[in-house]
Amino acid sequence: MATQEKSQLGGIKAPPSGAFKIVEVPEAHKNMIDQYCIPGTYVGRSEEESPWVPFGDNAAIRHLAFDVRNNVYANILWIKSPGVIGTHKHRGMVWAIGMEGTFRYLEYDWVCGPGEFITEFPGHAHTLVTDEPNGMKAFFWMQGANEFYDENGNFVETLDVWWFMNHYETYCKENGLEINRQLYL
Repeated sequence: MATQEKSQLGGIKAPPSGAFKIVEVPEAHKNMIDQYCIPGTYVGRSEEESPWVPFGDNAAIRHLAFDVRNNVYANILWIKSPGVIGTHKHRGMVWAIGMEGTFRYLEYDWVCGPGEFITEFPGHAHTLVTDEPNGMKAFFWMQGANEFYDENGNFVETLDVWWFMNHYETYCKENGLEINRQLYL
């Protein structure tokens, strides 16, 4: 049985490991990597590292990453009570994980809860809502622009990595907060 199970899984059940130590791995271009690549970043839970920045009257965003080379940005969206984020259309991919409460899109028949994963594809307009008395929080990893529209379908504004960086930096400057360079990839 063990031989049959092993062959069906390609020989291993998980990558090999064993030591709690830093393993030196060969790299032909180590000098170039060290010169041009930033190491991994870390943003802790503290609002000193990334504050909740107001996003309309009933929402806030905690910015986590800005990548200007790829027009990618990551954040946590918090809608504080039952509410809506206006109708918008993405021009790039979006990945999200529910963290607290639930949210849905008026245009779809599913509801996203804590630990659940969604994708949004470029080109479709949708309207994010929460019916939760205590609101919702979700982590979003987005690429490309978001085009926002009013209740009549008229274009209002484009939000992209530059907009989100400005949103964060303006808030920090207005409130005497230090800009966290760990957010910039």
